[in-house]
Parts: sequence; structure tokens; C-alpha cells
Amino acid sequence: MALIIEDACINCDMCDPECPNGAIALGENIYEIDPDKCTECVGHYDKPTCVSVCPIDCIKPDENHVEDEEALLAKFFKMHG
Repeated sequence: MALIIEDACINCDMCDPECPNGAIALGENIYEIDPDKCTECVGHYDKPTCVSVCPIDCIKPDENHVEDEEALLAKFFKMHG
């Protein structure tokens, strides 16, 4: 399942540089996660680094982009070979 940044985001810029897939970028009002690039850090780390560094806990699972670990790993291999 991809992650989503909620409206409570304070644009602290902690998550963007931590994303190994380049899935996080500043949107119109807050940071946003591209679900096509988000693997929840599967293939890189044990848990999502953006969630670990977020000081206000506003990064949650995106119910509109449900994927199991196998699908996330396949996405990782497609992006990184």
C-alpha cells in the first residue's frame, strides 16, 4: 500500500530527502507522495523512512492504493532493476 501525507503536514521538509524512490515532492499546499513511486521503502529499508522522520505523524497508509509486499517489491525492481 502506498502512503499519503495528510493535510496536517507542516512542510518541514524532513520526508522529501529521505525517500529513496523520489516519490515525495512539494505539492500546491503540502508535500505529496506519488503512489506510482512509493514502495513503503520495501527493497530499501525495514520500514518507511518518511514515517520515521515525520515530526507530526501525518504520513499514513493510502487506502486508495492498496498493495501487498510482493507488489511493492515488484515496483521496487521495476524502478531500480
